[in-house]
Amino acid sequence: MDPTGPIGEGAPCYPREGLPCPSDSSELVQKCLQQFKVTGAQLRQIQARLLGSMERELSGQASPAPTVRMLPTYVGSTPHGTEQGDFVVLELGATGASLRVLWVTLTGIKGHRMEPRSKEFVIPQEVMLGPGQQLFDFAARCLSEFLDALPVSNQSLQLGFNFSFPCHQTGLDRSSLISWTKGFRCSGVEGQDVVQLLREAIERQVAYSINVVAVVNDTVGTMMGCEPEAGPCEVGLVVDTGTNACYMEEARHVVVLDEDRGRVCVSIEWGSFGDDGALGPVLTTFDNALDQESLNPGAQRFEKMIGGLYLGELVRLVLAHLAQLGVLFGGCTPPALLKRGGILLDHVAEMEDPLAGAARVPAILQNLGLSPRASDAKLVQHVCAAVCTRAARLCAAALAAVLNRLQHSREQQTLQIAVATGGRVFEQHPRFLSILQETVKLLAPECDVSFTPSVDGGGRGVAMVTAVAARLAAHRRLLEETLKPFRLNLEQLAAVQAQMREAMAKGLRGEVSSLRMLPTYVRATPDGSERGDFMALDLGGTNFRVLLVRVATGGVQITNQVYSIPECVAQGSGQQLFDHIVDCIVDFQRKQGLSGQSLPLGFTFSFPCRQLGLDQGILLNWTKGFNASDCEGQDVVHLLREAIGRRQAVELNVVAIVNDTVGTMMSCGYEDPRCEVGLIVGTGTNACYMEELRNVAGVAGDSGRMCINMEWGAFGDDGSLGMLSTCFDASVDQASINPGKQRFEKMISGMYLGEIVRHILLHLTSLGVLFRGQQTQRLQTRDIFKTKFLSEIESDSLALRQVRAILEDLGLPLTTDDALMVLEVCQAVSQRAAQLCGAGVAAVVEKIRENRGLEELTISVGVDGTLYKLHPHFSGLVAATVRELAPRCTVTFLQSEDGSGKGAALVTAVACRLAHLGQV
Repeated sequence: MDPTGPIGEGAPCYPREGLPCPSDSSELVQKCLQQFKVTGAQLRQIQARLLGSMERELSGQASPAPTVRMLPTYVGSTPHGTEQGDFVVLELGATGASLRVLWVTLTGIKGHRMEPRSKEFVIPQEVMLGPGQQLFDFAARCLSEFLDALPVSNQSLQLGFNFSFPCHQTGLDRSSLISWTKGFRCSGVEGQDVVQLLREAIERQVAYSINVVAVVNDTVGTMMGCEPEAGPCEVGLVVDTGTNACYMEEARHVVVLDEDRGRVCVSIEWGSFGDDGALGPVLTTFDNALDQESLNPGAQRFEKMIGGLYLGELVRLVLAHLAQLGVLFGGCTPPALLKRGGILLDHVAEMEDPLAGAARVPAILQNLGLSPRASDAKLVQHVCAAVCTRAARLCAAALAAVLNRLQHSREQQTLQIAVATGGRVFEQHPRFLSILQETVKLLAPECDVSFTPSVDGGGRGVAMVTAVAARLAAHRRLLEETLKPFRLNLEQLAAVQAQMREAMAKGLRGEVSSLRMLPTYVRATPDGSERGDFMALDLGGTNFRVLLVRVATGGVQITNQVYSIPECVAQGSGQQLFDHIVDCIVDFQRKQGLSGQSLPLGFTFSFPCRQLGLDQGILLNWTKGFNASDCEGQDVVHLLREAIGRRQAVELNVVAIVNDTVGTMMSCGYEDPRCEVGLIVGTGTNACYMEELRNVAGVAGDSGRMCINMEWGAFGDDGSLGMLSTCFDASVDQASINPGKQRFEKMISGMYLGEIVRHILLHLTSLGVLFRGQQTQRLQTRDIFKTKFLSEIESDSLALRQVRAILEDLGLPLTTDDALMVLEVCQAVSQRAAQLCGAGVAAVVEKIRENRGLEELTISVGVDGTLYKLHPHFSGLVAATVRELAPRCTVTFLQSEDGSGKGAALVTAVACRLAHLGQV
């Protein structure tokens, strides 16, 4: 039934004869209003379709006419309550044919809010429909007039531009208008950057220094305008002249951003949902009539069922139709029912008021030029309720789709979230919010939603976006200043490489150097011909390993057993310790059927030693909780042989004492004969390499090669790394058990990186950059931030919420911004560590190349250590640094398997091979 028709002819208003009887009237009204009833199934279908449209747009799936736009707003953070300062806001399009300018002061003090100063300017119709330059010049003149009335000095003003129309935003201050809505049709603006148009107008019209920081639509302003009490609002919902929603989406899901960290506010622009016909089942004849009479037929169909600009018009069309049927107003259709805009949202909200509405209806209708009968008031209320209830339920279905999206993207079984609401429909309509809440509970039962009215989203909210942008920019500057010393350039890394080369040369000559360059008496790497059974011992902590290593044509087979060393033994007498070790060896031999056999044995002894021969190592001092008496200053191989001698019927041939770094090189050298460098980057760090014997001052002979244990953790103990050391390195060093020692190791290895990060986080917190400036006791705790957390946090496979979970498990309550900055700190610290390590490796391979007089060197490096193996980017950064600093060396990095066990056996195997050949 067409609700227009003859009523458009302006027939004079006379009571009609033959009007329907009351019972017929009620039936006609019910039949008419039945069109506005939307079932639960229809709501769920709308919810699902909108969610599908959202996800297609987010993923970048091509659509010739998208029904929602999912536009990134480049707002990446919500307020945390510390924002402060004076901000200017220019609001255009939020309230229809008017423009507002505001001066907003944010105090940064919880609960202390200053009322903004504002002025509203009516936009003439000819400006709304004229050239674009005319509109922006008008806005700039209004801005100037407003500021002229304030005591504004020559300060630079930060302005937020609330531009409430569909835009394609490419930055926080870059936004192109897609299409006009809300009665605006200015020429020459669609497709243009509205911020640039405003800036040009300000230059033409305004004498003040104004920086347009952000362009924001009213929906984002609504979300940002909420007081962050229980937590930030992460959804904004506006039902005003038009309707829209926005929410904080995971940036990795917004394909147009090409970002994988953090969140970004996405403006859904859902007013156009249904423009493809998806709303067909719930559209009424009145919706179609309203659409045909609008400025944009066929567009913004969802908005025309919900927005405040249209609710009064829908009520007018229904009342006109019922009057035409003779059900209302005695069949009279006065001009107020025939004129577009005759009934407004204000009228509808007032008439539907459950308390005073019934009493107010007659007066309101009479003011509109209508002559209501006694029975008309109730029917008019029914019409208003039907139109507005449908609007609220449709809005709830759309909001439920957003909540489902958030729940899915954050992988939460129950979503707890705050929704900021704004717009005159929420403010004026008595039941809109309650109907919306009830329907959302029905459609999204797993979501715990709180609704918070926004405090002037178009004004204070836009100022808050501007303030948050200013806060983030200030924090970014402080973060960059803090991390700048960790970002090493090629020149600095080349200087480290050169200093290490110099320290290596001094150490080899026996001169004073921070690199000890210790001979290991390992004179060759495996050549693949090694065969036989060998035993290995691995002593480096409270657990001790005995291994049987079988080197055969098909490869290396390892059998091992772990034995514990009780504290009373580790801290008892040396004789007791070494007797315990031999007891473990005997037990292992018995279990493996080796009793009575004398196998060559390699001994990995991971304590500081001065080696005097392949099978001679003087213990300098115990570490790692060991304190066995009568061992320091003694040859540990001799102590082991004495214990073997005390145990009858045990025959062992101790061939070599081995450092774990050398074992790593030898372990990889069996697989790749070009492996002549060993590298450990774990709890500590060290390197070794095959040096020309002629360069080793402390060992007789000029031909052949010898593996040199660099003990490079101590590089820089002479102060040569001072230019790279930061205050955070100094803090970590001073708190360590060996201040001033192992300075290179303390910038690289796993034992210290977490502590460096913790000290940086403490500093950033004191500056107010992290954790809202609130110091936590947990962060004051030494070693709370383990280096393994760096590896986990920097993993590319982790979403930011998982990074947050790791940090929250440490007792650090943080925002998404905090998590991003912690990630950046971790990246800076681990990148410096990897680059310094790479500079060291570059020094070593360049030394080998020059030793051999080669233009090009191809060489492999055997690597072990948890930091190198487990950190997602460390190995790649080391390799990249070596390529830059040693371009004439082709370096392959091989990860070692059991350098301390297999490697010790291979050192022994090589020594046996050389002895057999008579070369030793």
